[in-house]
Amino acid sequence: MKKQLLIVSLTILLSTYAIAQRTPAPSQGAQVMQTIGVTDFTVKYSRPMLRKRKVFADSSALAPYNQLWRTGANSPTTIEVSTEFTFGDRKVPAGKYALLSIPSGTAWTVILNKNYNQGTEAYTESEDVARTRVVPTSGEFTEAFKIDIEPVSDSTGYLILSWSSVTIPVPVAVRTESLTMNSLNKIIAEKPEDTAALESAAGYLLSKGKDLPIALSWADKAIGLKESYYNMWLKASILNKLGKYNEALPVAQKALTLGNASDQAFTSFFKGQIEKTIAEIQPKVTPKAVATNVKGKKKKK
Repeated sequence: MKKQLLIVSLTILLSTYAIAQRTPAPSQGAQVMQTIGVTDFTVKYSRPMLRKRKVFADSSALAPYNQLWRTGANSPTTIEVSTEFTFGDRKVPAGKYALLSIPSGTAWTVILNKNYNQGTEAYTESEDVARTRVVPTSGEFTEAFKIDIEPVSDSTGYLILSWSSVTIPVPVAVRTESLTMNSLNKIIAEKPEDTAALESAAGYLLSKGKDLPIALSWADKAIGLKESYYNMWLKASILNKLGKYNEALPVAQKALTLGNASDQAFTSFFKGQIEKTIAEIQPKVTPKAVATNVKGKKKKK
């Protein structure tokens, strides 16, 4: 009995000790991840609280003007990007960087530095990969420092630093179109009979309205490998975009007949889209010219 009581007491003691090891940090850790196009942006940082203290001023104890700031608290703030990108107006290779800044009332300097394990004490300007100047704007009051990534399109966005009533929007951009096409071309070259890759490539060009004859050839090749309502609809949509309405209509109509009522994707989405495409094409179709052979009257001899 005594042995059992000892085991229980030790278990409770060890559990209490383990729980006690983690206490709330004054500045909570945070992470934000956002995809822009095909590029992943991941920021890891800590969020200091104002607690009625002054920030962003000459006399401020927190992030004073014209002094290097780690742009967060505790460990260095890092940003990791999966492809080459533009930070402000500077091209930066894919990789992981320390995110630093120099606050100012007129224009902040926001910095990416190679040494992402460093604090501000070990900072070396020669290891900077990019610097950009950003004019601060007024925003909603934020008690805890916050970093957001806001996409604007599939190739542009903003890295937004917010604290107190100050907002710093740093423009970022990626080469989504060329990255996507390079990837699709590579897949098609490696797997020329992959219908999914052909359809994806054709669909992407269609969405961009570019290189439509190439998109049509990829759709035709996918149809030749395995005809489906999807690639037939894709072909009809490309023909429609090319202004070849008479060719597009029967292809779209065939796409509708190929659809299967048991296919949930078809019934819930594609059926309506194909019908919409047919309705869009029909008014543009012109009647085919009927060739007629009219015999002239024989001349009297």
